[in-house]
Amino acid sequence: MLKSVFVTIDDIYVPADRRKELDPARVEEVAEQIMDEAESRPIQIREGKGRYVLVKGVHRLEARRSLGDDTIEAYIVSARQF
Repeated sequence: MLKSVFVTIDDIYVPADRRKELDPARVEEVAEQIMDEAESRPIQIREGKGRYVLVKGVHRLEARRSLGDDTIEAYIVSARQF
């Protein structure tokens, strides 16, 4: 079972393909859910070249950033092997 950790939002790199998925309306919706204290799943990140790389959860990450949060709960996962 994965254990969640808190990571500084500025330490997370968002790859271009994840940025393309970003929908501002969805970010606002997720931010409202967070403010209403609805349960939020941790995002998924992986370690890479001195920083964390976002794997899953771009809307949750941007919602936390828009709310002024400095940290976010995340699971550190392994990089996919191709």
